[in-house]
Amino acid sequence: MFSLQEVEKQDVGFETPPICDLLTLLLKNRRPSGAHNEVWPNVYIGNEEIAKDRYKLKTMGVTHVLNAAEGEWNSVDTGAEYYRDMDVHYLGITAEDVPTFNLSQYFYSAAEHIHQTLRNPQNKLLIHCMMGRSRSATLFLAFLMIYENMTVVDAIDHVKRRRRIIPNWGFLKQLRELDTHLLQQRRAQNTRADESTDT
Repeated sequence: MFSLQEVEKQDVGFETPPICDLLTLLLKNRRPSGAHNEVWPNVYIGNEEIAKDRYKLKTMGVTHVLNAAEGEWNSVDTGAEYYRDMDVHYLGITAEDVPTFNLSQYFYSAAEHIHQTLRNPQNKLLIHCMMGRSRSATLFLAFLMIYENMTVVDAIDHVKRRRRIIPNWGFLKQLRELDTHLLQQRRAQNTRADESTDT
């Protein structure tokens, strides 16, 4: 498996790994997880327990909450009102943790929200769902791929070193499709850059 940097340097025919290889990567050398883990500077992935622990969120200094499990089914029922006296910016995404759910419809909007939140180094963001392993992890992986130029392999490897995550196979399929799309975009940009240098 190659990182994006290796792809660019070696110009190899990198292809996004199949789902079975991504699952192997996710399950290899897993670390235990608590209610929340810091997976990026000032970004925590967590579960329902931490999302509902207002005292803990205050002590952590959380300023933003992204709930990837808003809604009626298999959801975490918080919402902006739940945090109304905490000066917390809340964003809820209604998503089901089932392989047939199209979570990719939120990849770019959630990534943009995370990116804008992190522009202020004082902000701290909690991204959560029920268990903090599938929906929330998938959205953060998409952010790393879109804004930090990571491949799906690099993104998974980075996050799984800090938290035990296991997106369902449908979400992994959607991350693979995003990875393929982003790699094609970057290669096209590199080709255009090479062509403009040659002229």
